[in-house]
Amino acid sequence: MKRTLLLHAELSRVIASMGHGDALVIGDAGLPIPDAPQCPGGPQRIDLAVSRGVPAFDEVLAAVLSELQVERALVATEACGAGGALPAWVAPVDASVQAVSHEDLKLATRGARAVVRTGEFTPYRNIVLYAGVVF
Repeated sequence: MKRTLLLHAELSRVIASMGHGDALVIGDAGLPIPDAPQCPGGPQRIDLAVSRGVPAFDEVLAAVLSELQVERALVATEACGAGGALPAWVAPVDASVQAVSHEDLKLATRGARAVVRTGEFTPYRNIVLYAGVVF
């Protein structure tokens, strides 16, 4: 049995099967996820939302970061502050974080292994995490 923070079976399985460069998306409840019929081989959907705000984006991100070695990440420029400063919620990501347009971020979800939907309803609270290698 896992002794770490992550208990959700589907999410735990996806993280355990990720290879170098594979992507995992964590998003708010409003992030559109490509449908499999429109995007064959599209990402697996993992919907964690129980009610509005539960689970919170930050809680899910912290649990995933405790399990996944992250090499780089993408966030939407629309989430960034004045002067392009990265949002405070990306601070726990110990990797290179790049800001891209929200449209480009949505395109990046198509190639992800899975998209995790949280109960959060904060605009642009989405991140694409790319797996690194533990040395």
